[in-house]
Amino acid sequence: MTVAPEPRASAVDTVAAPALEVVGISAAYGPYRALFDVSFEVPAGGITALIGSNGAGKSTVSRVVSGLLATSAGTLRLGGQTVTGWPAYKLARAGMAHVPEGRGVFASLTVEENLKLAFRQRGGRKGVADSLERAYEAFPLLGSRRNQHGGTLSGGEQRILSLAKVLVVPPQVLVADEISLGLAPLMTDIVYDGMRRINATGTALMIVEQQVDRVLDIAQTAVVLEHGAVAYRGPAGGALAAVEGLLQARERAESSSGASAPVGVPELWPSPEGPAGEGNRT
Repeated sequence: MTVAPEPRASAVDTVAAPALEVVGISAAYGPYRALFDVSFEVPAGGITALIGSNGAGKSTVSRVVSGLLATSAGTLRLGGQTVTGWPAYKLARAGMAHVPEGRGVFASLTVEENLKLAFRQRGGRKGVADSLERAYEAFPLLGSRRNQHGGTLSGGEQRILSLAKVLVVPPQVLVADEISLGLAPLMTDIVYDGMRRINATGTALMIVEQQVDRVLDIAQTAVVLEHGAVAYRGPAGGALAAVEGLLQARERAESSSGASAPVGVPELWPSPEGPAGEGNRT
């Protein structure tokens, strides 16, 4: 008897689902609409830069995808699974981790106590010792500070501690929200090295960042937001041209109106040395 060969998997069948899919998302803070039909993907195991001017909606997107802010329209998928409306704790269990702009450490606990607490929650008691070893190997600075209280660490050291907490069980997606904001260049280098290490474990990254050149250097794809909507999405190499287009459009608008931007309005594209934080924080 002749047995027919099994059909080969098509290219479509073997392509992994995006780590994160944002489809037509809108969101609001009370009567204030902050996001308008935002759509993009974070590829599985990839790095996506989310950039934009002050108040463009970057941090609002990070809160929405992490379950910290409800959507008013649209769909969210995590690894192909629809997770729209899930609370933050449920998304975390499904593989979403969020390192916010705030440092997220317990000031009264030592570095090691902060790590142990996080590792027990994510991996159980048995794996704590191995997890500590991996964390100190990845971030030697933390090893030298293991007995220092979290509240006495510098801002950059606290950001590194927040990153180290996710090493025990690498998440499917890590959202890093302005994690290098206000840091010295040397500390920014260490933070970015840490994110590369996490990405090397297979975790996809969505990095919300003001330092455009820095994040585009490690990202494969990019999303540019303007006034709560997507102005560009595609390869990271095309993002700077999109930014330049936005700047030129604003210059033309100001020229035709004969008025310059009023004092106090944030730059369309602040430099790393420019205003820290988003003017109308979204």
